[in-house]
Amino acid sequence: MSARPGLGFGMRHVALFVRDLPACEAFYVNLLGMEVEWRPDANNVYLTSGGDNLALHQAEPDQQRDEASQRLDHIGFFLDSAAAVDDWFAWLRDNAVRMRTEPRTHRDGARSFYCYDPDGTLVQMIHHPPVSDWERLRGVN
Repeated sequence: MSARPGLGFGMRHVALFVRDLPACEAFYVNLLGMEVEWRPDANNVYLTSGGDNLALHQAEPDQQRDEASQRLDHIGFFLDSAAAVDDWFAWLRDNAVRMRTEPRTHRDGARSFYCYDPDGTLVQMIHHPPVSDWERLRGVN
């Protein structure tokens, strides 16, 4: 029996079906600062903020989605400080992004809030000290 292989760089790719591709692209690019990495056609765009990849795929307009069976709870962006969480909250609120929660500090020392992208996907902005420490050890921050 061979040893389990390592996970390499971890989970850094999420793909979402969206109803309004231009609005969702604008949210992730103009408000969150991601960049277009690749646009293979008019119905798909791949975005990045560096070491990650978010694929947005245009959902078929006439195909009804079964929202009850959606298994994705949320996606998250890791921030390098608790203060950055508050800065992002103010920025997104000032840009009329629909919020689900206000920033709060969790029992484990993490700080986060949730908002919605234009398609209704729940997005978490979070500072999680163990992840920040790991990135600093790698020389990222």
